[in-house]
Amino acid sequence: MSDYYTQNPAARWLALASICIATFLVPLSMSAINIALPAIADELQADAVLLSWVPTSNLLGSMMLMLPAARVADIVGRKKVYIVGVLMFCLTSLMVIWIESIEWLLVSRFLQGLASAMVFGTGMAIVTSVFADGKRGTALGLTATSVYLGLTCGPMIGGWLTEVLGWRSVFWAPVPFALTSVLVVILNVKGDYKAEGKQKLDWIGSALFALWISAFFFGLSGVPDTGYIICLLLGVGLFFLFLRQQGSAEYPLVRLKVLANNKVFSRSMISSVFMYGAHYPVLFLMSLYLQYLKGMSPSESGQLILLQALVMACLAPFAGRLSDQFEPRIIATTGCLIYGSGFAMLLWIDASSSQAYIAAALLALGMGFGLFSTPNNNAAMGAVPPDRLSIGSALMNLSRTMGNMFSMTLVVLLVNLVMGEAEITSQQYPDLLRVIKVAFALAFAYTLVAAYASFSRGNVRNT
Repeated sequence: MSDYYTQNPAARWLALASICIATFLVPLSMSAINIALPAIADELQADAVLLSWVPTSNLLGSMMLMLPAARVADIVGRKKVYIVGVLMFCLTSLMVIWIESIEWLLVSRFLQGLASAMVFGTGMAIVTSVFADGKRGTALGLTATSVYLGLTCGPMIGGWLTEVLGWRSVFWAPVPFALTSVLVVILNVKGDYKAEGKQKLDWIGSALFALWISAFFFGLSGVPDTGYIICLLLGVGLFFLFLRQQGSAEYPLVRLKVLANNKVFSRSMISSVFMYGAHYPVLFLMSLYLQYLKGMSPSESGQLILLQALVMACLAPFAGRLSDQFEPRIIATTGCLIYGSGFAMLLWIDASSSQAYIAAALLALGMGFGLFSTPNNNAAMGAVPPDRLSIGSALMNLSRTMGNMFSMTLVVLLVNLVMGEAEITSQQYPDLLRVIKVAFALAFAYTLVAAYASFSRGNVRNT
């Protein structure tokens, strides 16, 4: 299909635009919902623990389906799976119109996670295929920019929608734009982009993968209760069973030996796990901090959080172009260290911290992550064979989602241990601040691990 895009360069960029629309809307929905959490808690009478599961349940669904969705995409075509994912995202977003309890909202968020797995498990692979003959770093940079623009606009749009139309509008408002993305894909992405040769889905591996993820993270969220500990141990056992099964399966979800031997890709995954682990709880924690402890409105807090994602969006394409010319590990590692400096600043915040100080910390976070993400993805996807691009894309998105899920599960655990199952009131503000500071300290440690993994992956151009 590269000849088609060579002869029709406009179609190449329209294909990229169609992917960018969806990769803009999904993170926009995620970040906008974080701003709406206090309003959701008020209307649905949700306690602190259930409220923290609103972003977490989405991640759980995304993780469970990420690898199986990628393998299905390699078998039946990445374009088909992508379209199904976007349509499912639209349907699950519209469910919120009839939801009247926090439990059903969590179900809706879980289903949205399944849909996002199909979108992110194929989107990067389609972009990599369309731009296989050049400008891959730039294209991936623009894809990353769409993600960061979604994160950028999410808090601001979410705050405005929550105040004007109510929190439910945060869910249904993106639907018309998502349907536009499907139409653009159908018209401009030519071919299905599937792997050649005999391919089969590993059903047993898919089931084991979903089971160990569900048991492990659900169990971790409720430690030290006995039932949750049993669930956690069950998840660990299922994980090792999954690894053993993958080693003997004829068509495994992941070829573990190949992954272990690909140092560039495996270290890129590790750095992605820890950087996204540090990144994801920021919106959730800052939303609670600014609205509860600082007394800001949803729109005001969204505008302040906007700074971080805005810097990320501006730097991502620039970092992508740099990674086409210079070693990605140098750019990405620098980003890790700058990102860590932002968390070092956030360790000192309290109820009296100035907005200028908070803004400076958020700017450091935005600058660091903007320098990290695209070079890291460019290095990883450049080390993947063409017939495994879907699974490579899914693994990188899985590393992102796994980092998100692990860190958010720890936040849920912290909330459970420190605050308990009670609605957030002024009496709990000191405990809330304690949870926020511990979470930011963990995030700082994650960035140091990510920096080491990023730097130690080696030079891409000598690989």
